[in-house]
Order: sequence, then structure tokens, then C-alpha cells
Amino acid sequence: MRSFALAPVAAACLSVFVSAAHAEPAESLDKVVVTGNPLKSQVLAQPSDSLSGDQLVLTRSSNLGDTLQGLPGVAATNFGPNASRPSIRGLDGDRVRILNNSGASVDASNLSFDHGVAIDPLVIDKVEVLRGAAALLYGGNAVGGVVNTLDNRIPRTLIDGLSGAAEVRLGGPSNDRSGAVVLDGGGGRADAGWGWHADLSGRDAGNQRAPRFSSPTDDGSESRTSVRNSASHDHSAALGGSVFFKGGYAGVSVDDFRTTYGTTVEDAAQIKMKRQRVATAGEWSTEDGPVRHVGWQLSRNRYEHSEIEDGAVGTTFKSTGTDGRLELTHAPLGGLHGVVGLQWETLDFSALGEEAFVPSTRTHNNGLFVLEQYRFGDLQLSAGARHEQVRIDSAGDTDNSDGRFGSPQQRRFSPTSLAFSGVYPLAGGWSVSANLNRTQRAPAYYELFANGLHLATDAYERGDTTLGLERSHGADFGLKWEGERSHAHVNVYETRFSNYIALQANGETVPGEEAGSTLPVYVFQGVPARLRGVELEGRWQAMSWLALLGQFDMVHGENTQTGEALPRLAPRRAMLGLEARQGDWSGRLEWRLAARQDRVDAFDKPTPGYGTVNFSLARQLKLGDLDGLWYLRLTNLGNKLAYNATAVPTIRDLSPQPGRAASTGLQIRF
Repeated sequence: MRSFALAPVAAACLSVFVSAAHAEPAESLDKVVVTGNPLKSQVLAQPSDSLSGDQLVLTRSSNLGDTLQGLPGVAATNFGPNASRPSIRGLDGDRVRILNNSGASVDASNLSFDHGVAIDPLVIDKVEVLRGAAALLYGGNAVGGVVNTLDNRIPRTLIDGLSGAAEVRLGGPSNDRSGAVVLDGGGGRADAGWGWHADLSGRDAGNQRAPRFSSPTDDGSESRTSVRNSASHDHSAALGGSVFFKGGYAGVSVDDFRTTYGTTVEDAAQIKMKRQRVATAGEWSTEDGPVRHVGWQLSRNRYEHSEIEDGAVGTTFKSTGTDGRLELTHAPLGGLHGVVGLQWETLDFSALGEEAFVPSTRTHNNGLFVLEQYRFGDLQLSAGARHEQVRIDSAGDTDNSDGRFGSPQQRRFSPTSLAFSGVYPLAGGWSVSANLNRTQRAPAYYELFANGLHLATDAYERGDTTLGLERSHGADFGLKWEGERSHAHVNVYETRFSNYIALQANGETVPGEEAGSTLPVYVFQGVPARLRGVELEGRWQAMSWLALLGQFDMVHGENTQTGEALPRLAPRRAMLGLEARQGDWSGRLEWRLAARQDRVDAFDKPTPGYGTVNFSLARQLKLGDLDGLWYLRLTNLGNKLAYNATAVPTIRDLSPQPGRAASTGLQIRF
């Protein structure tokens, strides 16, 4: 299936919205989002989504990107089934901020597409996604959005006694065998108590099955029904505890995540990754005084992964990072309600070995931000600013003998970001919102200092040490309707970059690893660019037991100087679905469609469109004093061959989307 007509799909989505608009109005049931919401507003002006509870259980995949790629405006980079990072509104890499409990998740996933995110989806309680610029609170590298994974490793509420959950999952396109146990306990009173947390998880998976496809090889191509070298094994464990006192809590946690997986792009290469994290966090609130709330967090992360080929370690990547954050909420001042915050980060990065294409670097980032809200009748206005001081030091050829990285050098940047937003409720459950932002981002260390062969992109990448700040300004407008069990959301946005740091071919070539082969040279350079798009999502409760679902999104991005498309943009996508619930049973049937993506840069090729059908069935269980959830998931029922346009070309033909598969699982809660 090469493409599909968008007009009927868009019309069907809009019919859901129109039907919802004529349903009986009721009070909005929006969940309060933690991410980007230090003042705990009931409704955010910025588009947001969250997955938690049974919805997260039924959506959860083996990696973060695949877990979230069904949300409006969110795609996945899909470097095989084991390394997949979220892409939001056409932006990925260092423009999408990945957080763990609102603190930095230190890994090397922003450096290279074949590097996985060091977060285990099996043990998270909730995922929140902010679409669009969130640089005000989280820095310039959140210009595309924020993904925040939340867990209870530092207990935030007192539990008297013991609670927990255990889950087992089997099947899927990779013959997944995984399980997790999460325990929480505590005692005492809310003003003088204690709590603890422990979790343990593990997963084994084989090579991912796919519809029959032609896989490129050194000698031409071969017909396959599985993605080569895509098996994985991972496990994680964590311990944490908190003390509770009048007005707040303070806690600490330690966790360890390890995984070994095949890289797919090379037939026998594996990545062996580990990350250890120590974190502390807490908060204190009072109803009196000039400071009403204090929140803090501090984490120390040690990340390492080795790329292994034929049993020998070729290259080792290491990152050691510290992330700290302090937020103070002040008492109301003439109608103003606001927060002032400090954030500081350090990152020590090194890559040692034959495939190192970036020198050892050290990055310091200190930020100061302020966010103020004001109510003018029903109109809620927010305005804020953030200023950062960024210093990036390159060690040069200290750890490299061939002279590619030159002498040690240093770059300093002072990005400043501004944001203004408003939300206004209308009659009948409707509301409108608007966001305006101006964002500045300091170049990442690899955009400045890269100089070497990068196997993930099959190119020679070269940084530019003279790069300046990446500057953008954007607008986002939303229309929302919330009913008791129905809703409709529409967002349109545009972001213009005066200096978009793009990786582009410069026409040069260098000798490849094999005799007689050559590789293109790609350089990081600033270009003018524009991204714009629309997102629609709705649910209409047609009957007490049946709901109709609709979704559509599209993004259009281009280099405004040349008219060339920006790389790896998701195609136009749509979803039509039915959701039924009767007693303890629930089910969901959905048809997901992607149009042909033929707006690609000069060194890519079009990706055919496709349509896949998925089905899930679940039943709530009562086993004595235990609650349970059994579920069955059937994916790609038609076994359609599909390729992901947001994946880099070097992996796309080697790793199509999963084929027909069935998986089942059981979660027990107590």
C-alpha cells in the first residue's frame, strides 16, 4: 500500500470532533500534568499528553520511542527494535529533552541513533509528553518538546503498609519474555513518617519478526522474515526511601540499568550498556510567608556502553553527569503567582576506540528561570524567561593519536529564551489557548567537535567549531473541548529557525573502510528553516459501552533558503478506532495509517505509505485481596510491510516495522 487519500480520513476525524461538540457538555476531566507545570495549573496552554495505569500497560513497548509513537505529533527514530528515541513535531536528537522524574537522563542517545535510551519502560508509572518548545523550564535543548518518565523510586506520598505490582509479558514480534516486580511500603504519620521502594525487572527478546522483505547485503540483497541481529537482553533494579515531615518529604534512590543488544546495521556487532544513577529529591510547602513552596532534586549519573564486534571491544562511550534543580514558589504578589528556579548540569563525555568520531568533552550549563501567572477574570496568562551560561570544552587529541580532533579548545554561549501563553475558557466545555516563544539553544558538543566516520549514518561527520546559537521563534494555537467521557483537541503550530543546526552533505567524499569505497562528508551548519503542522485528536462516547476514536497529525519542514525538506520527517498519519467496555472486559480496535513520505532531502528516498490494524483485549480480575489485569495484544493483523520514514536511511531497509504478532501479559496489584 503506497499511499492513502487523506481527505476521507481527515473528514472522519473531524466528524468525531463535531459529534463530540454536540454531545452533552460536562466538566473537563483533564489530568494535572507535572512536567512543565510547577504551579500545578489544572489546564496547560502547551499541548501535553500522558500515559499511565492500564493505558500505559497496554501501550508499553520494549523502548521509550515505540511506547510513545502513537501519540499525536510523536514519532520514533527506530534504529532497529532496541534503539528508538521519541521524535516530536519533526525534531529529534538534542532538541527533545528526555527526563527521568524531571531530572536529566544521562546517556548517549542524542549523539547517535543506534544508542538506546537508558530508561526501562517496564518500571515507570507514568510518561508525560510536552509537545512544542519547553525551553523556559528545561533549557534550549527542549525546543522540540519534553518526555518525562515518572516512577516512585523516591516515594512522594506516604503509604501505610505494603503495596506493589508484579507483571509478566510474553510474545510479540521479538518473542518477548519479560517481567517486573515493584514494591512500596512505609509507616508513621503524614507529618512524621517514612516510606521505601524497590523494583526489579528483566527482559529477553529474540530477533524481531517482519513481513517478508528484501534486505540489502554486501553482495546485493536477500529475502528475510526477521530483522538480523536485533535480539536483546536487559535488566534493572532500584532501591529508594523517603522521610515525611510537616509540609513535605525528602528522599534518595539508587538504580542500575543494563542492556545488551544487537545493532542490526552490522551483522555481528553488539552494544553493551549500563547506567547507574543516584538521586535525591524533596519538597516543602507552607501557607504563610513570602516563600510558599520549595522543591529540589539532584542526581548523579554514570553511563557507559561498549560496541563489541567479533567478541572484541571496538569503542567505549562514557558519560558522567550531574543534574541539579531548585524551585521556589513565592506568595501571591498583586495577583501574580510565580516560581523562580535554578538549574545546573555538568556532563563529562568520552569516546575511546576505532569508531570514536567525537573527542572527549566537558559541558557546563547553568540556568536561571522565572515563570509568572496572572488571572484576569477567566483568562489565565503566563510569561517567563530563562537565561543560561554554557561552556563546552574539548580535550582535542588527548585520547586520539591521528590528529583529527586538533588542540584542546573551548566555546562559551549565553542563550536566553522567552515564552508567553494564555488559556481562556469558553462556554460548553470549550477553551482556547495560545503559546508564543523565542528559544535559543547552544550547539551540542558533537555539533561543534565531531570529526570522523559515523557508522549509524554511514557518513563522515564533521562539526563546526564556529557555530553560533540556534535561534527560533514559534507560535502554537489550540482549541479544546472536554466532556465527561468525550473530548476534542486541535493544535496548529509553526516554528521558524534563523539558524537551524543541520547535518548536511557538502559534496565531498572520503575513503571508506573497504578498499575502493567512498563515504559522503556531512557537516553541521546553520541554515534558515521552518516547521509547521497540525494535530487533531478526539474521542466520542457514542454509547455507554462504546467510544469512537480519531487522530490525525502532519508536519511540514523545510530549509527556507533552498526549499529542500528537512530530514526524517514523519508522514501524514491518522488513526480511526473503536473502544468498548462492558463490565470487567474492555477492547480496542484501531486502524493506523501513514501516507507516502516523498518530501525528503537529497540523500534520502521516499517511503511508501501503509495501513495497519491492531486489536487489544483486557479483563480486570479479582483474586482474593489482589487486583489483576490480563491482556492480549494483536498487532499488524494484516502483516503489512511498512517502513519508518523517521528512521535514518542506513537502517530503514534493514529493519522494517514489526509483522503480525500476538502478545499477552498478566499484572497483579496489591
